[in-house]
Formats: sequence, C-alpha cells, structure tokens
Amino acid sequence: MDLASRPVSDRGRDDVVLPFVVEPLETRGRVVRMGSAVDQILARHGYPAPVARLLGEAAVLTVLLGSSLKFEGGFQLLTRTDGVVDMLVVDFDAPDRVRAFARFDAAALQAALAENRSSPAQLLGTGHLALTIDPGNDMSRYQGVVPLEGQGLEDAAHQYFRQSEQIPTLVRLAVAESVTAEGTHWRAGGLIVQFLPHSTDRLRMADLHPGDAPEGAEIAAGVEDDAWSEARALAGTVEDHELVDPTLSSERLLYRLFHERGVKVFEAQSVRDACRCSRERISDMLRGFTPQERHDMVGDDGRIGVTCEFCSTHRDFDPADFEPS
Repeated sequence: MDLASRPVSDRGRDDVVLPFVVEPLETRGRVVRMGSAVDQILARHGYPAPVARLLGEAAVLTVLLGSSLKFEGGFQLLTRTDGVVDMLVVDFDAPDRVRAFARFDAAALQAALAENRSSPAQLLGTGHLALTIDPGNDMSRYQGVVPLEGQGLEDAAHQYFRQSEQIPTLVRLAVAESVTAEGTHWRAGGLIVQFLPHSTDRLRMADLHPGDAPEGAEIAAGVEDDAWSEARALAGTVEDHELVDPTLSSERLLYRLFHERGVKVFEAQSVRDACRCSRERISDMLRGFTPQERHDMVGDDGRIGVTCEFCSTHRDFDPADFEPS
C-alpha cells in the first residue's frame, strides 16, 4: 500500500511487524510494535524495571531481525557479559513466536542503582553479543558475534551490520513502562532501516568504514551515497515516544518520517509470546542424561522437577519413567 495515495490509519496496532520500502531512496525496513507480547514476557518474571527495559530492547531487536527470515527457522539473540545482567536470551521462531529471559545479579543491581549506573549499556558490561540464524532441516547455522564493550544494544546492532552483513543500517529501540491502578505494564517498539541499492557501487560508498567494506571494494574517502544519507537523516528523527505510543499506528509513523519521498507498506505480520517448551521436549532431554545424573535431580518429593527459564512453567517427572522397561 502506498501511504501517499491512500488514507493513513491513526489506529495503533500492537504485536505486529510492518515491513516497508522507500523506493526513491532504495531503502527498506520494518517497524515493530509490542504490547501484550512484551508485557507478558516481562511481567511473568517480575524483573526490576532496569532489567525489564534491557530485556524489552533485546526482544524488540530480535523481532526486528528475526522477522526478515524467509523460512520456517529460528533466530536467537544471546549476550554473555561480566555485567549486572550477565545473560540475555531471546528466541524468535518464524513466523511469529518470541520468548525471552534475563539472568542478573540482584545484589549487584542494587549497588548499581545506588550509584546511578542503571542504563542498558552499564547493566550489560563487557562481553559479547551473538546473533544466530537457524534455518532448521539439518541446515548449517550462521552466527555473527560482536564484542560488547560498554555500548548498548542499538550500537551493538550497528556494529554487527557493519562487520558481518556490510549493509548500511539504522536501528532504533524504545521501551516504556506505565503504572496504573491495575499494575505495571510494558510496551516496546523498534525501527530498522537499511540501504539496499541495486548497484553494488552505491553500497560501497554508503556508510561503510574502512575495513568494513566487502572484499575488493574501495571506499572514496569522505563520500557517502546521497540516498542513504537522506534516508538515515529522516529515520533518525524518530522519537522514543513515537515507537511506543499506543495511539500512533505504524503506518502513521512511517508517513511522518518518509511522506516527502513516498513510502509503501506491506502486509503486517503478527508477533506473540509463545514458548517452545513442552512435556515431551523436556522428557526427551531428561532421557539424554545418565541414570546417575537423573538420580541427582530427584527432589525431596521423589520426583524430578523442571522449570522452564523462559515461560516459568513447572513440570514434574517420575524417575521410574526413564528406567528401562
């Protein structure tokens, strides 16, 4: 749908990914708006607000990247660091399922809050961010890894695209908390804009730093493709509140950003909070342990208890079910 030629809806829609293209600037991207999906993920674990914001950003980034998959595979974001939040894991199973959890040191978090060190970058610390594409069907996985050295997830995503994908890219992430009489609720939103010209010569000059260009490419010093420069400038005007405003539709947001150049949107794709765990999957996992290892898992009630880190569902198993018949 060409937003310049049709009425633009003002009705906001949650838990959707909206792909778009700005043809005059050879730019395309996606907008993600998450309401109940991210709220359920964060509320389920009762994370402290700074941890919830960080995991919300990670969830949005994962959906932004994973929703580009053209197959029924999976996409995972994983961080391992020395920070207060030493691990983030977000899984996106195409076409629409997302799950996530964070691991953090509660005592270290309290100390960081007392010292006013609670930004996402400060909570992450140093380590690495791994982005993994799993096509499934016994096909090889692809993984890109970038160091985390005191930057947030937005900057880490930019570094990933410069080094691994070599595609000029702008990523914006936002998370908001609202407190009402009914309790605390979370919203999140994100925008990814990428320069994908038909001519590879234009791509080489677009936004690549020395050493980041494809092999054999030469970058003219100080030269940047005008189309990408304009697209990045327009997209860069987006505000955090616009990405999480429940009354602002993704279509209206894109019209605000790109109406002078013309923007086309495609069919929106839904996103939902859904875990892949099941009793059968966990049972198969337990069968992979040795009898002694399973014996060590037995609790005081004589059963093996397993709680999913993602959805917090607890399941009990009878050790006798795993003994040879």
